Formats: sequence, C-alpha cells, structure tokens
Amino acid sequence: MNQLETQVREYLDVDKRLFFAFMVLATFLLLLMKKNFIESEIAAFEVLEQEGQMGVFNIINGLQYLSIPLVYLWKFTVIAFLIWIGCFMFGYKVTFTKTWQVVMIAEAVFFVPELIKIFHFIFIYSDPDLYEVRAYYPLSLMNFFDHETLDGRWHYPLKSINLFEIIYWFVLAYGIHLAAKKKAVIARAIVFSSYVFFFLLWLGFYAIVYK
Repeated sequence: MNQLETQVREYLDVDKRLFFAFMVLATFLLLLMKKNFIESEIAAFEVLEQEGQMGVFNIINGLQYLSIPLVYLWKFTVIAFLIWIGCFMFGYKVTFTKTWQVVMIAEAVFFVPELIKIFHFIFIYSDPDLYEVRAYYPLSLMNFFDHETLDGRWHYPLKSINLFEIIYWFVLAYGIHLAAKKKAVIARAIVFSSYVFFFLLWLGFYAIVYK
C-alpha cells in the first residue's frame, strides 16, 4: 500500500457511530442554513405568512429535520446491501458492516454541492423564487434545461445525474477496493453492476410512473 491508501484505510476505521452523528449534524446545519438564508427570504413565503399558512410549512420543515437520521439509516442500508451482494457475486469477502461504513463515508461527497447551492443563492443569485431553488443542482444535467418548460417527471432524474454523483460512484469503488484488498477495476465493476445499475433503473422507473 502507498501512503494515500494507508491514510484512507485509517479513515475507513473511524468510529461508525461518531461519524454517523457528524453526518446528521452537518446535514442538519446545512438544511438550517438553506431554510433560513434562502427559502425564508423568498417572496412567496412572505405571502403565505400573511395568509396564515406558514404553520403548515413549519411543521413540514420540522419533520425534515427529525427525519435526517432515519433517511440516512435507510439510504446507507439499502446501498450497502446492493454493493454487499455485488461483492458476494464477484467473490469478494467484505462484511456488510464494512460496506455500510464505506457507503456512509462516501456520502460526505454530497456536502459539497449543498454548500455550492447555498453560496450560489446567497452571493450570486440572491433573488430566486421557490421553484428555481428546488430545480437548481450544481453541475447537473438539469442546468442544460429550462425547468419552467420541462416536464416535471424529468426534474428529479436530471438533478440526480450530476458530477458529484459520478464522483460518489468512484469513491464507493475506491472504498470497496481498500476494504476488500482486491483490484480497483473489479471494485468499480462491483459498484457499477450493483448500485449504479439500480440507481439508473430507479430514475427510469421514476420518470415512467411520475404523474
């Protein structure tokens, strides 16, 4: 192993509960910043507040904050299971716990686009409407389309296919490569034939059933 791989292995051995708590806290703070500094400044929210309907939005926001650990537990478990099955099919002996840990650490990649989004709407485009905020995702395919004229079924798939998602794929593969101590090319084949395959399948299914 080179020095980089040795360092990454040390990161993979981080305490799972401590890192999970960090992920939840960081996500909570980013969501809080987005709600308070972006969405709360949108004129539509001022209208709703005057009409006395902000209570409903406050309840929804509260549920979003409370659901963060549950959403992460569900997401990490499902993705880890898919990749763990892929490891098994390729003859790699990786424990489910280690796979779950790799998935959890790789999730930190998505903090970057959230920070970019907050920076974008605070310092660059400071007067968006709610639909522009929800439609924007940095370095995604959505940026090549007009969200106002695009069929709603394509909003989520086009936002989901972005540079950070692709980086996430390779971070997962690198983590599996180190965890299994096998060839990197096989680790990438595992991730692409398991998680990436079902991820793209899910986006296609979403676009078909969307109403």
